[in-house]
Amino acid sequence: MMLSRPLHRLLPLRQTPVLLALFWLLLAVTGPLIAPCPPGEVVSSTVFAPISSTHLLGTDYLGRDVLTRLLFGTSSTVLLCAVATVLACGAGTFLGIMAALKQGLTDTLLSRFMDGVISIPSLLSGLVAVATFGSSVPVLVLAMACIYMPGSYRTSRMLALSIVRKDFILSARMRGEKTGYLVLREILPNMTGPVLADVGLRFIYAVRLLSNLSFLGVGLQPPQTDLGSLTRENLLGLVYGAPAVIAPALTIAILTVGLNLALDGKGQRQ
Repeated sequence: MMLSRPLHRLLPLRQTPVLLALFWLLLAVTGPLIAPCPPGEVVSSTVFAPISSTHLLGTDYLGRDVLTRLLFGTSSTVLLCAVATVLACGAGTFLGIMAALKQGLTDTLLSRFMDGVISIPSLLSGLVAVATFGSSVPVLVLAMACIYMPGSYRTSRMLALSIVRKDFILSARMRGEKTGYLVLREILPNMTGPVLADVGLRFIYAVRLLSNLSFLGVGLQPPQTDLGSLTRENLLGLVYGAPAVIAPALTIAILTVGLNLALDGKGQRQ
């Protein structure tokens, strides 16, 4: 079996993208536990209050604590998009490898189908899914997974096609190795790095799509909240420069741009 990288490169625990991902996942899990107030409780009679020692990020348009709402919104955004990304990349990687191994009619049919799906703008696909099935959490997660699976498929298929032509794959086939062995022991270890980078990019796309849908009012519905809905419901705060509208928008930017720059820097170093 041939490995393209040493084991310590396949588990880059000290690299920035992994640390950022772990930070956001940790915040998503612990955020609701450390929130200072219940997310729907009106804690002040002053709406769009400024930053203070009592409310570290002020209050929103109803007088609720913004820090609490932000922690719950970040948790919803990160967890939903993480689940959708795992589903999209898991299915896309599996189908891409299968297409590269089988080739022929299987490869042609899968590739043409994925090309058709990926040609539809992601926001339009999300709006159609929500209009058809409603805006529940399962619908949003499955819609994001289906929307971003073709991109993962194309990436993994391209990587797998370059690997299946290698001599060690031919040798394994001549030994009579099963498809499962080829996938798990020969192909996947040699495409782990690019696949993980693609997973990070799909997560960023999912965050952007969910935030756009919620900003349009068709994403998560009250009392659930995410970063996009927090930005939309506090838009009037722009007049006052309230943290209630600046904080969630800034969090979206830090989450997406930060991970994007980290992944881009990692790709350049490699």
